[in-house]
Amino acid sequence: MGWYEDEDLWTGFAEVMFPPRRAAEAERVVATSPLFEVAPGDRVLDLACGPATHLVPLARRGAAVTGVDLSEAMLARAREVCERAELDARLVRADMRAHVEPDTYHLVINMYTSFGYFTDPGENLAVLRNAHASLVPGGRLLVDVLGKEVFAGWVGRPQAVDVAGGTVFMRDTVLDDWTRVRSDWTWVRGDDVRRTSLHSTLYSAAELRALFEAAGFTGVECFGDFDCSPYDNHARRLIVRGTRA
Repeated sequence: MGWYEDEDLWTGFAEVMFPPRRAAEAERVVATSPLFEVAPGDRVLDLACGPATHLVPLARRGAAVTGVDLSEAMLARAREVCERAELDARLVRADMRAHVEPDTYHLVINMYTSFGYFTDPGENLAVLRNAHASLVPGGRLLVDVLGKEVFAGWVGRPQAVDVAGGTVFMRDTVLDDWTRVRSDWTWVRGDDVRRTSLHSTLYSAAELRALFEAAGFTGVECFGDFDCSPYDNHARRLIVRGTRA
């Protein structure tokens, strides 16, 4: 079983992964970033949608939204969030390595380093190829990860984050000649201690651009944030956008 298939991770650490500030940030980014521009009625797919963090603000802008996630716990949370917001969203439990809806979407998004979960590079490429096939001609794929260049600036420094009456201690370990990273989390709340580990592939801008192109995307661009700033030494994230010709 892959680490991402462990429902205890998504239920036990949901407060760490999806604090309230994350939903507020998504609202702001969708409202202001040119990368999220959608016309009323445009169809949008969020791969690894989690608790509908981006689906809700996109639906409010008039998009017809679909969220795909492997975790039933996350989909349950997404349903609750959409119901509270009184918004319609199509939610599908599926593996993004296999989920394809040919010629359907105007925009596909994959946020918060939800790309690169798989050890086999071919499986990560399959995710991009599926997204390419699911787009209409002229449709765009937007992937948000922590780029290798950004990550290298602070990796190795343990972090402590206060969350929900406790503290989460985080430590990252680079593996396999800077191709993968393991993130070990320990959440301490009084006498309650929870531990988990997440694994993902590390991509530089050049590597992820090449992967997009191998999947068939054209006009591939790399940005350092959602404001379309350049991917340089000031970058906060690695945002990659590609178009289906």
